[in-house]
Amino acid sequence: MADTITIRSDSETEHALEVLTHDGSSRSAAIRQAVLEAALRKERAAAMRRAVLRMPLGEPDGIDIAAEITHSREDER
Repeated sequence: MADTITIRSDSETEHALEVLTHDGSSRSAAIRQAVLEAALRKERAAAMRRAVLRMPLGEPDGIDIAAEITHSREDER
């Protein structure tokens, strides 16, 4: 059994609903679709973050960036 959800809309939300229902979709159908698509985007973004965090970083190249910056700034003085 489906639950009923009530939202308070503002002018921006009303405009978005007008855009989403321009094709004749009901407000309820448009809201359901928007919620499902938003959840899918969040799940995909979380999966991408996890994939990036699992990527191997490789071996250090032996370059000390902090030392390089310090050395270059000493030359500027």
